[in-house]
Amino acid sequence: MRFLARTLRGLEDVAAREIAGFGRVRRERHREVWFSAPEPDPRLLGLRTIDDLFLLVAAIDEVGHTKADLVRFTTAARAADPVELLRQRGRCGGADTATGVDVAASFLGKRNYNRFDIEDAVGIELSRALGLPYHSRRGGAAPPEGTLSFRVTVEGTRAALALRIGDRPLHRRDYKQESTRGTLHPPLAAAMAVLAGVRPGDTVLDPCCGTGTILIETAALVSEARLLGSDHDPRAVAAATANGPATTWLRADAGRLPVATGRVDRVVSNPPWDRQVPAQGTLSAQPERLYREVRRVLSDTGQAVLLLHEAEDQFTAAKAAGLRVRDVRQVSLFGAHPSVVTFTV
Repeated sequence: MRFLARTLRGLEDVAAREIAGFGRVRRERHREVWFSAPEPDPRLLGLRTIDDLFLLVAAIDEVGHTKADLVRFTTAARAADPVELLRQRGRCGGADTATGVDVAASFLGKRNYNRFDIEDAVGIELSRALGLPYHSRRGGAAPPEGTLSFRVTVEGTRAALALRIGDRPLHRRDYKQESTRGTLHPPLAAAMAVLAGVRPGDTVLDPCCGTGTILIETAALVSEARLLGSDHDPRAVAAATANGPATTWLRADAGRLPVATGRVDRVVSNPPWDRQVPAQGTLSAQPERLYREVRRVLSDTGQAVLLLHEAEDQFTAAKAAGLRVRDVRQVSLFGAHPSVVTFTV
């Protein structure tokens, strides 16, 4: 069986690493990992570092930039067997019934057609084959619940036609009962835990935990880790407690952590830095204190993974605190381009 996983730009290799435990990675490209598996496996819906998971219906080659090339999408949709796709979707843990069809398309670069032209070329054919209504996205309305969602992506001259396995994107986590401004994208949080190399038995600290996304994702990846989250905002701590009650949450100043020196194996965090959330407590006047506290609580073999904006501007403070930059990778996140930075002691 062939699959397509969507992820954030910059995390394709991290997603491929997780996927390799279930199947054979065939291709990595912009925000995508194509892979195969010998048989349906509902556990794939539990992948943490991907945004969404699809059955790969067709790879469409020699896609050009003119409207005449829209026929390639129509032809691929006509060649698909949507009834068999529904059956395979059910075997992979998705629903095997649907109330309608919708299509979302995206492409890189300039073309003489738009995303809605692609969506209609595919959606009309598939809805006709299934005998179900087609819900076009041209008007901006979201498709109704129970709709069979297809995805078309185009990069260069190659396009992919794929069918979402779940009823909704995988990045929408069920545990998100409470949220606050600036909450982190769950697959990115999971990828940060992977990059931190969290091991069973490790003590993991998030000193700016917000609603707890990083530690909850860490727990899903490494159930035996000891997790501690703190935040200066009592509302964030209350939300984190509601989302992940099995973790230890406490209200604390990230510049004066109530944690013993050298007792933490991994620090994984998304510091505020006055972006969506203002810095509070000690960090509002002395942001460099975060790095001093991170270095203090880390063991001699510990490391920290932080999501930073304008990362290079903060390296001086990190190095002054005794942290060394080991790896920097830029990601694309809702129009912003922060960096996931790994520090060692």
